[in-house]
Amino acid sequence: MKKFIECIEEVMKEAFAASGYDDKLAKVTLSNRPDLCEYQCNGAMAGAKLYKKAPIMIAKDVVEKLQGNSVFESVEAVNPGFINIKVSKEFLASYLNDMLADENLSVEKSNAPKTIVIDYGGPNVAKPLHVGHLRSAIIGESIKRMGRFLGHKVIGDVHLGDWGLQMGLIITELSKRKPELVYFDKDYQGEYPEEAPFTVSELEEIYPTASGKSKEDENYKNEALEATLELQQGRRGYRALWKHIMDVSVADLKKNYEKLNVEFDLWKGEADADAYIPDMVKYLKDNGYAYLDQGALVVDVKEESDTKEIPPCMILKSDGASLYNTTDLATIVQRMEDYHPDEIIYVVDKRQELHFIQVFRCARKAKMVEEDTELSFVGFGTMNGKDGKPFKTREGGVMRLERLIDEINEEMYKKIVENRSVRDENAEKTAQMVGLSAIKYGDLSNQASKDYVFDVDRFTSFEGNTGPYILYTIVRIKSILSRYTEEGKNPEEGTVRQAVSASEKALMLELSRFNSVIGPAFEEKAPHKICSYIYELANAFNSFYHETKILGEEDEVKKTSWIRLLVLAKEVLETCIGLLGFEAPERM
Repeated sequence: MKKFIECIEEVMKEAFAASGYDDKLAKVTLSNRPDLCEYQCNGAMAGAKLYKKAPIMIAKDVVEKLQGNSVFESVEAVNPGFINIKVSKEFLASYLNDMLADENLSVEKSNAPKTIVIDYGGPNVAKPLHVGHLRSAIIGESIKRMGRFLGHKVIGDVHLGDWGLQMGLIITELSKRKPELVYFDKDYQGEYPEEAPFTVSELEEIYPTASGKSKEDENYKNEALEATLELQQGRRGYRALWKHIMDVSVADLKKNYEKLNVEFDLWKGEADADAYIPDMVKYLKDNGYAYLDQGALVVDVKEESDTKEIPPCMILKSDGASLYNTTDLATIVQRMEDYHPDEIIYVVDKRQELHFIQVFRCARKAKMVEEDTELSFVGFGTMNGKDGKPFKTREGGVMRLERLIDEINEEMYKKIVENRSVRDENAEKTAQMVGLSAIKYGDLSNQASKDYVFDVDRFTSFEGNTGPYILYTIVRIKSILSRYTEEGKNPEEGTVRQAVSASEKALMLELSRFNSVIGPAFEEKAPHKICSYIYELANAFNSFYHETKILGEEDEVKKTSWIRLLVLAKEVLETCIGLLGFEAPERM
């Protein structure tokens, strides 16, 4: 379906052309004065210089051609040359009926669907998820869902930190604690045990212990570096241990991401790119892209238009060791080979921007990607506490994500039980659903690149611009539709008719905007635009609800129309929260 605003614009273009003016002047926008009109066109202002004519005269010419058009309730020229528009109730109702009949609620699928790889998550194995992992996971998940809704093939990759010194540290610490394990016997030729010699809890304690020792003991650190090298060179026992570390960590990570309603198609990591590094390094050398600088292998990536210094992209350190640059470039090579993506999106802390500028430029310069392959960086800001500093526990440490989720769920459980709206056996499940909306909406309603304050009290409120408020609105609609069904009537029958009140028309206008929001939100990688939309939509519905006795209406034609309007509002709101990565309960 065409966007509602495009339908208006088409008529405006015909009127401009019929008046002898360029139809490019017929751009229509939402009114910035909703007290005066619903839409506006300022093309006459732009046309004044072109046609050497007062803008009000141009506006009047156009308005004259629009008189009697069924799309408009009113259209008028206003000094100094604005065209103010109110759409007809009949045209608006017809558009919403078309939305109800469309399985995609008026949103057109892309006519040129892309294959997109989205890199989000990025946790290190052997370490628990903490609040610093929250934004990447939920912003990335929302972008993935939006892309799929629009018909793109979107492949989500967690991209684990699973290769490097942290592995050497864990292996070294294990060798001190359990030297008798067969993994440390270089001469051992048998099969290694299937069960890991540690639990996830033990693993999460081993890594920080080993990291602390390496900072204080140079010999310990050298042992860890040697273990890392031997692992990467393929030592059997160390590879078997690495597999145990991966299996135990990934099982725990999946459990925690599941609580966030976040899913990945690929569980690849830096280790998967390791095999691509030797050929990539040879290619960069042989084709003159890379050169030695003080022993390190680098690629120049600065450009004439740079306003600040962009250092060379280092491929190998002077001792031959690889870096994040190396594995990220090798991962691009792997992704191009495996999926031939039209775009690769990285959802990462915005402080990593320079790193990705270097990597992207190097990949383009060395022709590692196709000319038209997009490389996109979605940099997110910091999640802060009320003190304006990065969010911490009350004790001042980094908060585990699991603990944050539990605290939010407990808060929601208390509120739901106090409200007495849900029976005890369902209260816990409902609290988890509402709690997830509080976390996700609280984050996603902010522009990704901005820092924001994670305010538990505000985010869990049932009032204001919050996830629970959005869910409460959906549950309210579900309750009305359920009672209508109990009356023996079918909410799927009938049509939306012309609005009979200002609040009803305002709700209808908000619903008509749905397909104008989703496409731009995805193109701009901006889930906050969906949040803004559903907050306005929820407000419009609640204004209509408080002014209208929907089920008490005696005129069955009116009542049926309102019920159909509620069905559409529910479907649009549920689609939007699905794109944000949460869902609504039946009651709350």
